[in-house]
Amino acid sequence: MTPMQYLIVALVLVGVFFSFVAVVGIIRLPDLYTRAHATSKSDTLGTVLSLGGVALLFGAEVGAIKTMFLLLFMFITNPTAAHAIARAAYDQGIEPWTAGDREGE
Repeated sequence: MTPMQYLIVALVLVGVFFSFVAVVGIIRLPDLYTRAHATSKSDTLGTVLSLGGVALLFGAEVGAIKTMFLLLFMFITNPTAAHAIARAAYDQGIEPWTAGDREGE
């Protein structure tokens, strides 16, 4: 394998890891606000890294340019959408989870 192929594999694997962290955050975290934070940060980073690896794989082709535009779109819209969802939940009166909300207390 060439060094470029190693870089592509590394980017995709690290991207998959951060996407997996986002999934674990959705499953394990207690409320909408913490879940939105976990997914907006981890999923965005995972997607950007994976798409970066895909863009490197395409090289200097039209597919690489389209992938870079998709990467930019995801980088802008993922955190913005999570922020809008969290703000809408706050405006609806959904209370954030606190330490006092644990079961058994």
